[in-house]
Amino acid sequence: MDWKFLLTSYEGRINRGKLWACVGVIFVGALVAAIIDNIIGTTFNGEPYGFVYVIYALAMLYSVFAVYAKRWHDRDKSGWWSLIGLVPIIGGIWMLVELGILEGTRGANQYGPDPLA
Repeated sequence: MDWKFLLTSYEGRINRGKLWACVGVIFVGALVAAIIDNIIGTTFNGEPYGFVYVIYALAMLYSVFAVYAKRWHDRDKSGWWSLIGLVPIIGGIWMLVELGILEGTRGANQYGPDPLA
């Protein structure tokens, strides 16, 4: 599976390792965007981020939800479970446990073959 498919498609499954790799890549991109904002002086009232960061964050929303959906698929659940993150505190903890800690479904499921097979 290449990065283009990983970050742009809502189909298929990914394992925990690929989820954390995507989180890392997206986080590093956000840091770079914030650094660029500080270098070129486009920050908001002394905040550590600015226009470049906001544009990056908006552009990455699609990719973040694509990665989440594929990870939910690996847990044999619909990608719509990503909406649990909207529940204050508990939703974020639930997503961390389900997507980042728990193992995916072994073998094929309705969303595709086992990504570890």
